[in-house]
Amino acid sequence: MEDSRQTRFAAIEKTLGYSFDGEIKIGGNYTSTVQHGDVIYVSGQVPRVGSTVVVTGRAGADVSLTQAQLGAKVCAMRALALLRQNLGSLDRIQQVMRVTVYTQSATDFTQQSEVADAASEVLHTVLGAAGIHTRTSVGVAQLPKNATVEVDLIAAVTPA
Repeated sequence: MEDSRQTRFAAIEKTLGYSFDGEIKIGGNYTSTVQHGDVIYVSGQVPRVGSTVVVTGRAGADVSLTQAQLGAKVCAMRALALLRQNLGSLDRIQQVMRVTVYTQSATDFTQQSEVADAASEVLHTVLGAAGIHTRTSVGVAQLPKNATVEVDLIAAVTPA
């Protein structure tokens, strides 16, 4: 079997135990992606599967580091699913340029970068060298729907 981006995406789906094939709904007056030329912006993704946010609460209080990392992986997979949905194929992604990972954190939680590592790992595993990116990891007091993690990204793509 060919080791394609789609194959690697499907392998992570299987490992996580979630499907990212359905429609990814947004909840507001915005769009999930905006493409301008060869750059595409993906709105912040929380770890929602279907209608359920699967990891909620503050990292370091209600949620362990491992659970927060699971949330970050789900967020990254949602972002990739949106890119695939909008571009028609993950093969059009030339380079993930920037990722921002927000972690709802207890006041003494300082492992935001370790949470973000999980999202970065997904992007690199699926996209190879094109998944290597710059990154900012931020601890925040609250996120929408009490999500533990939110991830947004910017990527360069090949023209259609």
